[in-house]
Amino acid sequence: MSDFSWKDVANALSLANMILGLFSIFCSFCKKSSCASWMLLISFLLDMAVGAVTRHLNICSKSGAELNDFAVFTTFGLASALLLGVDGPLNGFLAAVYVLAIAFRLCFYSTGTPFTYKGLPCSYASCVLASTSLLTKGNTFILSCMASLMILFMMDQSYYPHDEVLESENWKKMVYLGGVVMLFLSPLSLTAFYCLTWSLSYIFFPDALWGEAACLQLEHGRY
Repeated sequence: MSDFSWKDVANALSLANMILGLFSIFCSFCKKSSCASWMLLISFLLDMAVGAVTRHLNICSKSGAELNDFAVFTTFGLASALLLGVDGPLNGFLAAVYVLAIAFRLCFYSTGTPFTYKGLPCSYASCVLASTSLLTKGNTFILSCMASLMILFMMDQSYYPHDEVLESENWKKMVYLGGVVMLFLSPLSLTAFYCLTWSLSYIFFPDALWGEAACLQLEHGRY
């Protein structure tokens, strides 16, 4: 396939990610939190595929990057925030703060340090909220607590390694494949627990498990 065709593939994946986010928003408005959360978990895995295709083929373009940022904001920002519900003023306020945190986080991504993200990536925060929603059957209090914690992690000045799961060790690829298989073949509660464990391991043990080599390369570059 030509370079132009591969760009179309990457853009199509980003567009599919955004469409899933829009359907998740629709499900949230229809009070179907399980369906909305399930679509966000699909988007979590799809976003990794978009990044892997773009980096592996070196086909990043300005229009493609803008489309991907818009898809990320729609899916991991708006759609994820609506899981909190907007029935009351406190939930609505927290949802608005969450969306603003995503927008602020995307600005850091555009000017970030090589080999790392500055602040927790939006996709992992969304995965935590979607998994928590499925495990707690949409308990708004627990979701609000988790959302507040995710906002703090996204606004944190700590560095998180690039999650190049599909371009790294074989065990990481197996983790990704396990998520895909469980998402479509396992009960939602088991899938949610798997994805929650995966995300929390990245949040609390980023260097030890998911990017030690990248962080060491970054440290050597500083000296």
